[in-house]
Amino acid sequence: MALEIERKFLVLDDSYKHEAFSKSHIRQGYICSERGRTVRIRIRDTHAYITIKGPSLDGGLSRYEFEQEIPLADAEKLMTLCEPGQIDKVRWLVKSGNHTFEVDEFFGDNEGLVMAEVELSSPDEEPIIPHFIGKEVTGDRRYYNSQLRRNPFRLWGK
Repeated sequence: MALEIERKFLVLDDSYKHEAFSKSHIRQGYICSERGRTVRIRIRDTHAYITIKGPSLDGGLSRYEFEQEIPLADAEKLMTLCEPGQIDKVRWLVKSGNHTFEVDEFFGDNEGLVMAEVELSSPDEEPIIPHFIGKEVTGDRRYYNSQLRRNPFRLWGK
């Protein structure tokens, strides 16, 4: 099992689109999204994955993650077993120094939310923060995809 170390940020504007070297469409659902563990099914363009994540070890900065590619047809069937609500987003990849920022532009019930994540090799590693990055939201559970499924961004103001 690998240790995932990542920081999350809100995005200020859409200038990342001009700097992106790749983009893909992602749909994902959750078979289990209990606090401290998630089992996720993700379809990314024509590839599919099952991912199991453990509890956060340090306020949302790192946690254990297991991911395995699965056949697309299996993922489509597994999506029917997921908890209500799916995440629909486009992921843009933007290089900054030695890191790649994954910028997620959400649709559906989370339309209007744009977040960026950067994976690190250690908790004290400092990436070069691109100009389009705003407030850091690492560890804020509202911004976890599993929580956005339950409490979508469109409802936050209500």
